[in-house]
Amino acid sequence: MIAVVKYNAGNIRSVLNALNRLGVEPVLTDDAEALRNAERVLFPGQGEAATAMAYLRERGLDRVICSLRQPVLGICIGQQLMCSHSEEGNTDCLGIFPMEVVRFQPQRHEDKVPQMGWNSIHNLKTRLFDGVDEGSFIYNVHSFYVPESPYTIASCEYILPYSAALNKDNFYSTQFHPEKSGSVGEQILKNFLKL
Repeated sequence: MIAVVKYNAGNIRSVLNALNRLGVEPVLTDDAEALRNAERVLFPGQGEAATAMAYLRERGLDRVICSLRQPVLGICIGQQLMCSHSEEGNTDCLGIFPMEVVRFQPQRHEDKVPQMGWNSIHNLKTRLFDGVDEGSFIYNVHSFYVPESPYTIASCEYILPYSAALNKDNFYSTQFHPEKSGSVGEQILKNFLKL
């Protein structure tokens, strides 16, 4: 069973649809046992860090997600919530990745925040990117980012270089939306399902 974490974040439907296109019938759930027993867990969403963390804590999902031993994929705010702290709402997060999530600071007039649209990924590492070419284009919508670190398994540049994807143990994450990134995103989701 493939589980998708149910919490008060937007854009989960597009992840369910992307999995359906791969022939997977995921279960959308906030049940601790279902999440622990799933073969794979996806933690997607768009939203605001403080509100999302409050919801996870109220339901004990913060402890459940941190305790998972199967492959877990955080997407967009899922990646940010897997870090230690976010500048957004000065929020303590899950702490899986010991990283601070910071807001893009425009350097030039043409720098727009949030980053919205297509950008390319580089320095791809781990099996999550099997069959994905350096410089492949992925779709982004975000105002906050995770700086590059030893956990970075793909980099992107917008105003400055940042972590497009992270990995630590069984936890993987992407700042971009694989479910909106065409055939490249489809390949990444397929790879995750095989990890």
